[in-house]
Amino acid sequence: MRKRQWGAEKRSEPLSIVHPIPSRRKMAWGRIAIVTTILAWVGYVISTIMRQLADNPDAGFRFRFEAAMYLAVVTLLTFSALMYLIARQGALLRFSQHRRVPRGELDRHFRSYDKSITTLVPSYAEEPSVVRKTLWSVALQEFTNLHVVLLVDDNPYPQDPEVLAKLQETRDLASNIQRDLEPALNAAQASHTLFSQQREAGASSPQMLATTIVAYEAAATWLEDMAANEKVEDHVDEFFVDSVIMGLARELRLTLLALKAAAAQNDSPDSYRLEEFHLRLVRIFSVQMHTFERKKYANLSQEVNKAMNLNAYISLMGQKWLVEQRGDIEVLRALDPAQKTAEAVKILDIPDSEYLLTLDADSLLLRDYCLRLVYFLESEENSRVAVTQTPYSSFRGAPTRIERLAGATTDIQHILHQGKTHYNATFWVGANAVIRKQALLDISQTATVGGYEIQTYIQDRTVIEDTESSIDLGTFGWTLSNYPERLSYSATPPDFGSLVVQRRRWANGGLLILPKFGRQINERKRRNERIGLREVLLRVNYMSSIAWASVGLIFLLAYPYDGRLLSPLIFAAALPYFIAMGSDLRDSGHRFSDIFRIYGFNLILLPVNMAGVLKSMEQAFTGDKIPFVRTPKVRNRTASPGLYVVIPYLIVIFSLFTTWRDFQDSNWGNVAFAALNSVLALYAIRAYIGFKNSIVDMALGVVNWLFIAPKKAKTAKVPYPVATPENTDWSTLLYQGDRRLDRDLRGKDDRRKRIGVK
Repeated sequence: MRKRQWGAEKRSEPLSIVHPIPSRRKMAWGRIAIVTTILAWVGYVISTIMRQLADNPDAGFRFRFEAAMYLAVVTLLTFSALMYLIARQGALLRFSQHRRVPRGELDRHFRSYDKSITTLVPSYAEEPSVVRKTLWSVALQEFTNLHVVLLVDDNPYPQDPEVLAKLQETRDLASNIQRDLEPALNAAQASHTLFSQQREAGASSPQMLATTIVAYEAAATWLEDMAANEKVEDHVDEFFVDSVIMGLARELRLTLLALKAAAAQNDSPDSYRLEEFHLRLVRIFSVQMHTFERKKYANLSQEVNKAMNLNAYISLMGQKWLVEQRGDIEVLRALDPAQKTAEAVKILDIPDSEYLLTLDADSLLLRDYCLRLVYFLESEENSRVAVTQTPYSSFRGAPTRIERLAGATTDIQHILHQGKTHYNATFWVGANAVIRKQALLDISQTATVGGYEIQTYIQDRTVIEDTESSIDLGTFGWTLSNYPERLSYSATPPDFGSLVVQRRRWANGGLLILPKFGRQINERKRRNERIGLREVLLRVNYMSSIAWASVGLIFLLAYPYDGRLLSPLIFAAALPYFIAMGSDLRDSGHRFSDIFRIYGFNLILLPVNMAGVLKSMEQAFTGDKIPFVRTPKVRNRTASPGLYVVIPYLIVIFSLFTTWRDFQDSNWGNVAFAALNSVLALYAIRAYIGFKNSIVDMALGVVNWLFIAPKKAKTAKVPYPVATPENTDWSTLLYQGDRRLDRDLRGKDDRRKRIGVK
C-alpha cells in the first residue's frame, strides 16, 4: 500500500450514480457567468486596447506588437474559459432533464433479448491484479449474450522467467473467472428451471414466489462471500469490493426485500414478472471469457498501440479462422465453410456482435453499465448514435496529493464532456465506450502491410485515437453521446512520473486532427446537416486549447509586457470561470480551494504540455507515428524525466525575478501576477513532485545524459553452415524465402549458398 500523504483524500465513498438536479438559481448564475465573461472581454478591448492605441498615436512598434500579442493571448484564454462555462451550462441542462429508466422497463426490454455485446479489454504489461478487477466488473454485467475478450499485447514469447510467469498469470485470468462463476450460474439456471416446472405444473403464486426468494438469497450471499474473501490493499480495491461486488449484492437484496414484503402481505407479482427476475440472475452470471494475443499471428498488425490491438480482433469477428503454421510463424486464414479440415487442425471461431464495449485494463464498470447504455442505443431517436459512454470518474480515497488533484480534474472533465453532448460536440473518451459495430465498419480502411491486408477501424495516426475516430464517425453521419450518469471509473496517476506519461500523450495529436474536422464540416454541409456554432467552437477548443493555453501562459510568464495593457476587466473576465470551477469541484466532493492547487498543478505541467504540442508539430512535418506510451500502473514511484522537473524550478526562479523587477518599476499588477505564480508553482513542486524526489530525478537525468553504454566486445564471425537437406528449415524457406537478402546478401553470388540455411 502507498503511504498516505498529508492533504490526501479522506473520502472513500463515490458520488451518486445519478447527478443531482441543479437548482434554478445555479442555472441562472451559470448564464450570468457566460454573459459576464463576454462583456468583460469586450469592455477590455474597448477600454484598454483601443483606448491605449488611440491615446498613443505615436507609440512605437514594440508597444503595438505587445498590445496585439497580449490581446491575442487574453482572447484565447478567455475563449477557453467561456467554452468551459458553456459546456458546464449544457451539463446542468442535461442533468435537470435526465430521468432514470425504471428497473421494470429494463427487465421487460431484455426479457427475450437475442443480440450480443463483445467487451474488448486491451492490456499491455499490466499488473494481473489490476486486470482481474476490470474483468470481474465486466463479467458481472447484466447481459444475455456477453463475450469478454482480454486482448493481451505483451510479447507472447518472453525470455525472462519472471515476465513469463506474470504473462501466464494474465492469460489465466479469463478462464479462472469463468470457472469461479460456474457455481453461481448453475444455481441461477437450476432455480429458473425449477420455476418453469412449477409454472407448467400450475403451482400457486406463493410457491413460485418462494422459489424466487430462495434464488435471490443465494445469489446475494454468493456475492457477499466473494466480497468477504477479497484482499483490500488500496482505495481501488475498496471501490471494487464496495461498489462493484457489494453494489450488485445490495441491489439484489433490495429486490429480495420487495419480494419478501409481497410474501408478508400475502401478495405476489404475476408469474410473467417472476420469470423476469429469474432471467435477470441468469444474465448476471452468464458470460463467455476469452483471451486473445494478436502478436502470435504474423498477418495481424504488429503496431505497438492500443488502437491496432483493438482493430486486429475486430477484423476477425464473425468468421472462423484456420491457424496455419508457415515455417517459424503462424498466420490466420479465413475458413471456407465447405472446407474439410482434420480434427487436429486449430480453428479460431470469433463470434460477431452488434455492439462492442471497449474498456481500458485499469477501469471498472458499475453493475448496469451495459444494460442502460445498450437500452439507450436501441431507442428509435438514437439509431444514428455510434458511440455512447459515461465519461469516467476518479476513484475516491486517493492516498497521494497528486492523485487526488488529478482525480479532481478528471471529475471536472466528466461534467464538461456531459455538457458537450448537449451541443452535439461529444468526443469519444477511450477508457470505456459502447460502440455500434456497424459504425466502425463504415469508417474502416484497408491497407496492405508486408503482403497482408490490415483492417483499420480506430485510427492510430495519433496517440489520442478516440478523438480522431470521433471526427471520422461524424464525417459518415454518425453521432456520439454521453450517458448522463456515473457508471465508470478509471485510475489516475499516483505520482508525477506516471502523470507526465499520461499528460504528454493527451497533449499530442489535437492539432493534427483539426484539419480533418474542417473536412467533416464540409461533408456535413454537403448533406445539408445543421451545424451549430457552439458545436464547432467546443470541438476546436477541445483539440487546440492545450496548444494555445501553453503558449499563452509562457508569454505571460516570460515576456515583460507593458503595464498599461493591464486592466481589472481581465480579472473580471476570468473570475466567473474560477468561481464556476470551484463550485463544480465542491459539488464533486472536492474543495473550492482546489482551483488554486489546479492552477499550480498546470504550471508545473507546462513543459509536459509543450512537449506534446511540439511532438504534434514534428509529426506534421515528418509524417511519422508517435509511439504510444502507456501510463505506468505501479505501486512504487515512477521517476520523471529530469527536464520536466528542472523547468518548474526555473518557472519559480523567473517568477521571483519578475516580481523583484516589477516591484522596482512599481508595476503592481505584474508584481501580483508573478508573485502568485511563484507561490503556487513552488507549492505544486512541494506537494506533487516533492523536493527530495525532484532532486533524485534531476540527478538521474544528468547521469543518464552523461552515461555512455560500454561497447560490446566484437565476437568472431561464425561462418554460415553450408545448406544441406539435413539442416535446412524447408517450411520457413518455402514461405519466407531468404529473409536476409535485403540485409546482407546484396546480390553477391558467392553468398547465395546461404539461402535456406536455418
